Amino acid sequence: MAPPPGQAPVLDRSSPRPPAAWLLVDGSSLIFRAFYGSPPTKGPDGNLTNAIRASIDMLARFISDRHPERVVVATDEDWRPAFRVELIPSYKAHRVAEPIPPLLEPQLPVALEVMEAAGIQVARADGYEAEDVIASIAAKVLGRIEILSGDRDLYALVEDPRVSVLYPEGKGIVSEVDEAEITRRYAIPGRAYADYAVLRGDPSDGLPGLPGIGDKRAAAMIQRFGSIEALIKTGAMNAEQVDYLTRATAVVQPRRDLSISVSDLPLVLAAPKDWARLETLTERYGLASSVERLMKAIARS
Repeated sequence: MAPPPGQAPVLDRSSPRPPAAWLLVDGSSLIFRAFYGSPPTKGPDGNLTNAIRASIDMLARFISDRHPERVVVATDEDWRPAFRVELIPSYKAHRVAEPIPPLLEPQLPVALEVMEAAGIQVARADGYEAEDVIASIAAKVLGRIEILSGDRDLYALVEDPRVSVLYPEGKGIVSEVDEAEITRRYAIPGRAYADYAVLRGDPSDGLPGLPGIGDKRAAAMIQRFGSIEALIKTGAMNAEQVDYLTRATAVVQPRRDLSISVSDLPLVLAAPKDWARLETLTERYGLASSVERLMKAIARS
């Protein structure tokens, strides 16, 4: 049975692992899913609050269930970065008309502000997507990492036993995606998802892929050659194909070199970072029950 709207779905896995040191949350993915997966609710002023309330509830449930030592919520400061568009002009071009639904747009900054006031670190990088922020943090920190995201691009970071992705499948199920799960789903080595995505393309991101290369052929090429780099070295690709593969790889791979100070990322706090601000936001948007759940989850983590 699916959980009530706004609650974190049930994790589908057979062998529970000990708590991770880090829970890195794709904030944009979390809030978008909260918006689309929860019924409309309104604050005292009559404006919609369903994305705010449901994203806080979902984050509270994941913290309560996963018991991470540290939680960081990453944001999309630019959902269509110029460096990616320059390399692949079609990158997310189909989303230009309405990148954020009008009813969601005013809720996004409020949800993040509530999380920050409660003591959750929100990490940003101008000109980059949440996946780049997450990848850069993951490259710097020690300990096991769980990434909460509905963006398959983050499968590129999966690395047993250190990094896994908690992926919402819908209908109340979240799968833990490790290397074995990537192999099961795509018939490729567990760390080869990015190369696989480059070859087959990804319509949801406006990534065309190589002409004539679908899922099965892309998997077969990865199985045979191991990587795009090895494929190029065979000399089997013409100049146009090599050019595309080089550009697309730079687009698909999350950036891991952003200047994010890990020393500034705190432990999960047992008390709000800013009581006064949290109380003001709670009253203004009618979030008492959701904020209480979040603070209880943080206190138990």
